[in-house]
Amino acid sequence: MIKNTLNIFLFLILFINYSLSETNISIEAKVNNRLITNIDILKEVEYLKILNPNLNELDEKKIFELSKNSLINQIVKETEIEKFFDLEKNQNNDLLDQVYLNLIKRLNLNSEKEFDQLLLLKKSFSINEIKNKLKIELLWNDIIFAKYKNQVKINKQELLSKIENRKDKFNNEYLLSEIFFKKEKDTEIKNLILKIKKSINEIGFSNTANIYSTSESRKFGGKIGWVSENNLSKIIYDSLIKTKIGEHTDVIKINNNFLILKIEDKRTKEIKIDKEKQLSQMINFETNKQLNQFSNIYFNKVKINNYIDER
Repeated sequence: MIKNTLNIFLFLILFINYSLSETNISIEAKVNNRLITNIDILKEVEYLKILNPNLNELDEKKIFELSKNSLINQIVKETEIEKFFDLEKNQNNDLLDQVYLNLIKRLNLNSEKEFDQLLLLKKSFSINEIKNKLKIELLWNDIIFAKYKNQVKINKQELLSKIENRKDKFNNEYLLSEIFFKKEKDTEIKNLILKIKKSINEIGFSNTANIYSTSESRKFGGKIGWVSENNLSKIIYDSLIKTKIGEHTDVIKINNNFLILKIEDKRTKEIKIDKEKQLSQMINFETNKQLNQFSNIYFNKVKINNYIDER
């Protein structure tokens, strides 16, 4: 009896030790007073893989670092947002619900239930946690708009002239992905471009976008969707017309930033003449483009003022 009891006791010790090792939690980073654990990062890994399935092609270490940086950036934004908003409020608004439904649609899922099942299967975040991520991005955009709306420069006359001078009855649209980046502090831009081009050749465009792009589209492997040629600047349009479907442009310099575009697909649509609608679309596209650039500038300023300790 004593022998049997001892065997059971030893088994329990082994079982407990095994269970603890399986659920071992380690601190991987600290942002101000916020800790990021390996469990947080693994959940982010699975979420980013849902957004960009091509990440499955990367080795685990690279995906782990990518996901850790994603969480660090989220906390940096959240810290800044808390200076202006109460994050516990603004939870149930129509815009957040619409952005959430747009995410589900973008992932080619049919319902919130299907998304919830996918999150459970991948052992990722809950729906409420995903909505919180989306809320952070929405409130961040509110800050950017409030700070920089007066610096957005739109030449309406130039856009109108572009619409009126079109003689073609058909318009090309491009399904684009992007890698948007700028010179890093301690890296020559030539070396950075070589690294990005080498990465594209080795792991593909979408995975390279996840690693090197500073645009929010990076989470989706750089995918930005269908873009009408009417909305493109001359320098971008000139680069695209020399590029075939499935290929990417050379590096395009835009002010102090750099851009590489990949044409995923191309289609031609008949032009329906509606000057007001076309002008509105072009203004929105150009406004969003400029605000995204301001967002990157502001984020880099904010990040410097945060205490970040990576293990």
